[in-house]
Amino acid sequence: MLPKNTSESKKRQSSPSFSPTPEYVSRIYFLLRKEFGDVNSPLQYSKDYEFAISVILSAQCTDERVNQVTPILFKEFPTLESLASAPLKKIEKLIYSTGFYKNKAKSVSGFANLLLNEYDSKLPKSIKELIKLPGIGRKTANVVLNEIHHISEGFVVDTHVKRVSKKLGITKQTDPVKVEKDLMQNIQPEYWMDLSLYFIFLGRKYCKAHKTFCETCILRKECPSSTSPKE
Repeated sequence: MLPKNTSESKKRQSSPSFSPTPEYVSRIYFLLRKEFGDVNSPLQYSKDYEFAISVILSAQCTDERVNQVTPILFKEFPTLESLASAPLKKIEKLIYSTGFYKNKAKSVSGFANLLLNEYDSKLPKSIKELIKLPGIGRKTANVVLNEIHHISEGFVVDTHVKRVSKKLGITKQTDPVKVEKDLMQNIQPEYWMDLSLYFIFLGRKYCKAHKTFCETCILRKECPSSTSPKE
């Protein structure tokens, strides 16, 4: 059941000091759940380490493109051992279309080697350990923890999450680290995992970088940045 929509929604647009309450966040969560349902990462994989590599490749690249590339990559190198010993030039060729392929190839090779030799081929269960792996930053570590281990140690912040959370008044920051801190402070921990994906899907469908579709957005009556009438 959705939390009651009180007079708070009328105050949001006019009040520069608006602070997101737990009730406001809960209402956003349930509205987005109604819109998008159960959510999982759109990246396709069959093994845990394959997902981590897919996330590495997704930097500055669409999920659709990554899902076209990874089946070929993992068919050529079907095990972590084969990927760890793969020639760098071969990896570069296979992932070329994802962009920044030279750096990504080094990350994939380094990741495979370190995971194989230092972590017994098992993905760590903490951000602290995950970020020691090549190609894994805090955002990627959060994504991996959410998807593979179902652990919410932090909040995934990509360009969509940063944009949407600011429009929703949950943060005023632009630096991803500061944005994540605000989101962790203002959003109930039990919502972290799903809301990160919901914000991404919302950003792709309604709240785009160069154009918003407020009139059809599920959050049009809640969002303080909405250009759609509140009543």
